[in-house]
Amino acid sequence: MSEIIFASSDPKEWYRISKMLKEKKIRKIAPRIYSTNFEETPSEIIKRNIFEILGNLYPNAVLSHRSAFEFKPTSSNKLFVTYKYTKKIKLPGITINFLEGKGPIEGDNKLIGELYVASEARRFLENLQITKKTGSDSKTLGIPLIEEKLDDILRIKGKEGLNSLRDKARELSKILNMEREYELLNIIIGALFTTKPSKILKSDLAISRSIGLPYDRHRIEIFEILFNYLHNKVFQERPENNLTPNSFRNFAFFEAYFSNYIEGTVFEVSEAKKIVDTGVPIPSRSGDSHDVLGTYRLVSNRNEMKNIPKDENEFLSILQARHKILLSARTDKHPGEFKVKNNRAGDTHFVDFKLVRGTLTRSFIYYKILTDAFARAAYMMFIVSEVHPFEDGNGRIARVMMNAELVNRNQCKIIIPTVYREDYLLTLKKLTRDKDPVPYVEMLSKAYKFSSYLNNESYEELYKYLESHNAFFEPDEGKHLIID
Repeated sequence: MSEIIFASSDPKEWYRISKMLKEKKIRKIAPRIYSTNFEETPSEIIKRNIFEILGNLYPNAVLSHRSAFEFKPTSSNKLFVTYKYTKKIKLPGITINFLEGKGPIEGDNKLIGELYVASEARRFLENLQITKKTGSDSKTLGIPLIEEKLDDILRIKGKEGLNSLRDKARELSKILNMEREYELLNIIIGALFTTKPSKILKSDLAISRSIGLPYDRHRIEIFEILFNYLHNKVFQERPENNLTPNSFRNFAFFEAYFSNYIEGTVFEVSEAKKIVDTGVPIPSRSGDSHDVLGTYRLVSNRNEMKNIPKDENEFLSILQARHKILLSARTDKHPGEFKVKNNRAGDTHFVDFKLVRGTLTRSFIYYKILTDAFARAAYMMFIVSEVHPFEDGNGRIARVMMNAELVNRNQCKIIIPTVYREDYLLTLKKLTRDKDPVPYVEMLSKAYKFSSYLNNESYEELYKYLESHNAFFEPDEGKHLIID
């Protein structure tokens, strides 16, 4: 038996409902609505079955305006439906706002029973209507959010997708008497195409699009979460102890070695040391050898590593210049040039290549506010890794940019040893997927603490210290770092 039962004008059906009600097999939870569920509250039952209720009690109603986008009640428990009259109907836990207007028309889709949902073009027009109410009480999402949704279509489907939407909206506007709303939609789309003045736009995303710097708003949301967490914490300072050129180079060697090992460029430590000391690549592995050399040349140069960006343009310039050095021998990977096609790692898709410049530029807003060296380093490393702006070498360049922040403030750099690789990669992924910055920051703090012990004039002594702490072990072979 269904969880929801509706009152009926059929005498036989009404008799059956009355009988079940008398036998306490069902209970009344709202006018004309009964339920077999005695465990949950009426509001819980009605919220879960609201579309079925609308489809049965209000045939030819159209889920419209903001509700056609959200498919759920607002935070103030309101749902907006176009029907044959204007009226508010309060049910347990939810208020249905009926708005007088046209019933289902071509393009609207049947949702459940006799309930329809407004077509894409119709819902855009409806959400551009004038309304005095704001927030969750408003029937519309507001122009900034509509601009962002239009930008999503442009990003995913291109100009053809937006033009198709505009054509459909033009025809519908005549049927729905929404010519004014169509004109506003046309202006916004024109501004997104940069054929109309961008001052009409309201959202940051749409404005950025109109001036040629569109960005990935979902990534910016994650960056903001990380920024808020970092900005509200105090981190322990760990001053640089590798003050001599020799100890700085010793640290830099292992920094370059482990950074490449994380990315699958696997050498024996002695092989990598010979490559760095002689500057001569292993003939059978020229590309991999140059990757180690390129990384080492960057991280062993204290003057280069002191350089941090002062503005958005310098940020992009430094990033590209360092990448050009890092992958100088891999001309097929376009060193120093932002990617021209999308990339991914497993099932993780990175920022669309068309949104790289805009997303990096936008992310710099939060970077400028951070003052703590470790906070800046953690933020910088994540945004570069998350955007993945280059065809290859993204992880290595992200860690170079991270450590430059620390060198600039005379703080110890961070090494991610092989044994710690799994923690490093998993916490990055958790921040991306779950928007949880805590594991990532804790992981990096632990690596920071361990790295502060790595200072020695003797390469052999430093190697022994790392070896005694299982730093060279694969994550599934060795235990985690032991910090005395």
